Amino acid sequence: MDWAQIDTWPNAHLSRRGQGPVHRWHIQEAGRGETLLLLHGAGASSHSYRDVIPQLAKNFHVVALDLPGHGFTQLGARHRCGLDTMAQDIAKLCVHEGWNPAAIIGHSAGGAVSLRLAENDLSPRGQAPVVIGINAALEPFKGLAGMMFPAMAKALASVPFTAALFSGTSSKPDRIRALISASGSQLDTEGLDLYRRLVADRNHVDGTLLMMAQWQLNPLLKRLGDHPSRMHFIIGDRDKTVRPDVSVKAAALLHSAQVHQLPGLGHLAHEEQPAETAALIRDILQRE
Repeated sequence: MDWAQIDTWPNAHLSRRGQGPVHRWHIQEAGRGETLLLLHGAGASSHSYRDVIPQLAKNFHVVALDLPGHGFTQLGARHRCGLDTMAQDIAKLCVHEGWNPAAIIGHSAGGAVSLRLAENDLSPRGQAPVVIGINAALEPFKGLAGMMFPAMAKALASVPFTAALFSGTSSKPDRIRALISASGSQLDTEGLDLYRRLVADRNHVDGTLLMMAQWQLNPLLKRLGDHPSRMHFIIGDRDKTVRPDVSVKAAALLHSAQVHQLPGLGHLAHEEQPAETAALIRDILQRE
């Protein structure tokens, strides 16, 4: 997205550009105390934590990023949009900025990035931070979709004008409302309009397609039994994008994991009930 639009974005007063390794990052930073790193999911941006950030910043130093190619973060290399490369570049950014997160909080695909970032070879802290996944996407595509979807995403990402065409057909308000509703969540007018703006942006859509095309989750899933972090899964029981049982199954594989439910909420639970989500995160971290 064009940086000239940043003043109209949620929490713009917290925004700055970080010319860190590889990419030109959009960073939002607030509060003091132990550092919490917030990572959004595929197709979203740090805006999804817009009402969570002020709540957590009362007790913590909160850092929220736009993932490479998403929102206002400009890609420095188109081949670095997969799970491993994103985590590697975020780890380098943490070192560059002097961040040592006590906890990494990731929504949807950001939950997978959080787990990868917390592994021993990448952890900026030198030891495993706590990981909190909000409706974490920890299941690969199955069957024919598993074979076809990454290939389709690769093809779409490589064809000129695909992102522009997708933006034009998918950014209509009624279409956005239907997409959000299909996730099991209900957002207010402001929330819907923010997603409309994202989907209307060709660069953002291009970055999302690249992420999907390069996504390789199985290696991380195979290592879950040896993962060093204490993991907490927050799930909305009405999530239609990532079924709640995905988190339950993943928790059973980890040596130290707990599952917390937010009743009546969908995939964007943290946007539907930000105060409740932030309170649960604070409670989890206080117990840790």
